[in-house]
Amino acid sequence: MDELSEKKEPFFFLINFLMDEVKIFTEIEIQNNTLLIDFPNITNINHQHEDIPNFEWKSFPETLEKYQKGFELVQENLRKGNSYLINYTTKTEIETSLSLEDIFKFSKAKYKVQFKNEFVFFSPETFVEIVDNKIFTHPMKGTIDAEIEDAIKILKNDPKEKAEHYTVVDLLRNDLSMVADKVQIKEFQRIDYIKTKQKNLLAMSSEIEGEIKPEYQNKIGTILQKLLPAGSILGAPKPKTLEIILEAEQYERGFYTGIAGYFDGKNLDSCVMIRFIEKENEKLFFKSGGGITHQSDLASEYEEMKNKIYVPIY
Repeated sequence: MDELSEKKEPFFFLINFLMDEVKIFTEIEIQNNTLLIDFPNITNINHQHEDIPNFEWKSFPETLEKYQKGFELVQENLRKGNSYLINYTTKTEIETSLSLEDIFKFSKAKYKVQFKNEFVFFSPETFVEIVDNKIFTHPMKGTIDAEIEDAIKILKNDPKEKAEHYTVVDLLRNDLSMVADKVQIKEFQRIDYIKTKQKNLLAMSSEIEGEIKPEYQNKIGTILQKLLPAGSILGAPKPKTLEIILEAEQYERGFYTGIAGYFDGKNLDSCVMIRFIEKENEKLFFKSGGGITHQSDLASEYEEMKNKIYVPIY
């Protein structure tokens, strides 16, 4: 990736959660539709208007008792001070009349990718952008049902959601400081509206920016290696929190919560691969979760995990 970015050659990439699998696609491969992409600054599909089909959607989340096992392991580590924030996730079998391609085609999201007949995601969350040697990140932490009365006020003032958001913003500010100077928070606790057929959500984001240090300019691979895994889907501190996640979660995340991005020869746009559906032995699984702090409530976190099992098709 460093080599391509130093030569100013465009490429698209997928990096899995554990950073042990990286897929790079050149311009020719992008045009050959090796994967389907719909990003703000690149797409390889024709946006033809088609009527949204009526579709079936069922999910079969794990029981509260099963979820509780991992949750309690996470809470025990938080109480011991091994971590301040742990992003705990699960996978849920779903049944739908939609194919992966349908989900890709009809979902409305800032970032969408379908990789072969293996997985699809429709992510609202930017990871990092690089524009003219400035780097930006937009951590998204904290969600609430948009239909709740005074939802914005509740979300911004909820002690647990607030602590979670502050922790991630602080973590990512520190992460950016490894590769950038003059790091500052530009926008704090912005509220985004996410519409879905099942339930509309509000999500809380902030924006942090800095100026890339001279030694990291035109080195996309090195920058990403420094910043990954993404703090918003891991927690803090990173090394110990990763150990806890690998013990608590009873499945492999794979490319879920990894990152995808496009380098256009000069600038970079990338996202966190959340809102993720994977095909496994002809069955579909939706991977979802949320940040857990010592203030987290079991029932609320279980509900949040289930609330995120949706497709933004409407």
